[in-house]
Amino acid sequence: MDSKTRHFLANQLMWIAISLGISIVLSILHLFPIDLITIIGVFIGLGYYQRRRIARLTGAYGGTVSFLDPYSDNTARINYYCMNCGMNHKEGPCPNCGSKIKRARY
Repeated sequence: MDSKTRHFLANQLMWIAISLGISIVLSILHLFPIDLITIIGVFIGLGYYQRRRIARLTGAYGGTVSFLDPYSDNTARINYYCMNCGMNHKEGPCPNCGSKIKRARY
C-alpha cells in the first residue's frame, strides 16, 4: 500500500470510530426511541460535515455542496482540442483542418 491509501484508510477508520463512539454514548444516555433518532441525526450530520470538508479541501463546487443537486451550477465544462492542429472546438470534426481526432480537457 502506498502512503495515500494508508492515509485514506486511517482517516476512514477514524471517522468510523468517532461515529461509533458518539452512537454508544447516545444509546447509553437516552431511552430507545430517542437514541435511535439522535443516532440517525448524528450519522446524517457527520456525513454532511465530511462532504463539506472534502469539498472545501479539494476546491470542488466553490466550497459549498448541495444535497439536492451537487452539479447544479458548477458543472465541469469539457473542451475538445484537435489532435492534428490543436484548435479548441465543440463540434465533431475540426472546423479548421477537418480532422475527427480530438482530445478532451476538463
